[in-house]
Parts: sequence; structure tokens; C-alpha cells
Amino acid sequence: MSRYEMNTELSPVPIPALDAVAPEVDRQVYGMPMFATIPTPDLASSVDFWCEGLGFIDLFSIPGRLVHLRRWTFQDVLLVPGDAGSSRASLSFACVPGQLDEIARRCEELTPGCTSGPTLMPWNSRDLQVCTPEGASVVMTAALPLDPDSDQAQNLREIGIDVPH
Repeated sequence: MSRYEMNTELSPVPIPALDAVAPEVDRQVYGMPMFATIPTPDLASSVDFWCEGLGFIDLFSIPGRLVHLRRWTFQDVLLVPGDAGSSRASLSFACVPGQLDEIARRCEELTPGCTSGPTLMPWNSRDLQVCTPEGASVVMTAALPLDPDSDQAQNLREIGIDVPH
């Protein structure tokens, strides 16, 4: 039988108790191990619902393209424009660049035609789109080194993300 130890330092989730106190929202920019991307036909209404109803904050926005919401550490949601009826939500999982081709190869062996990419993204990552047997949209995303003098770094600074020179 396996033995597991509770790691209370790793997770932002408080130890279960009736008087537990929710952690503060972490406003730092960090590498997200996982996040959801959800299309919406009305970004403003969706932001209002997620923030006022669910307790998320608008960490940063790229007007008309993306709103990055956060609740607790590692509870990140990206809202993007799209018809909620025809587009589906996706889950993104962090990986490193050297894993993408191998993941694509293995997925294609199991389900031919299930992958697209990897594709270079404007936010300085390579993304592999995968459709799982259940029909879920999964993105394996690998951040790339960022040149502090690049256009991408300047774009990040313009939306409020501190990129050292």
C-alpha cells in the first residue's frame, strides 16, 4: 500500500476546516502549470460574471483578444472572443519545447489526425492542439525563451507585464 504525505506548502488550498480562510489572489505573473481557455460571444459580460459571481480578478487584458482571469494561485482562466455554441473550451497544460514533437507522435499513433501543430504563438510559446477520444480540446503549451528586446517583450510590457530589459 502506498503512503502519501500532505504537502501544505505546495498548494494554495487551505487545510479543510469549517473556519478555513480563502487565500488572497496572487497578482504575480508566473508560469501556469495548467489553465482553461473559454470562448465567449461577450467578453464584458463574461468578465463581469467570472469576477463578480465567481470571485476571479482581471489579471490583465488584451482588448478584444483575451482576458486573463485568476482566483487563487494556479486557478487561471483565459476568456477569448468566440461563439460559445460553435467553439469549445480547452484545457492547456505546460510542457517544455522538447516534449511537443514526441507528444504529437504518440497521440497520432493512438488516434491518427488528432493533433495540429505545434504552432508558434504570439505570446512566445509553441502550442500543440490535441483532440482527445472524448472530444476534449487539450493544448500542450511550451514557453520559449524571451528576448527582452523583442517585439513580443514590448507587447507584454504594453499590457502591464514586467519584462526586464
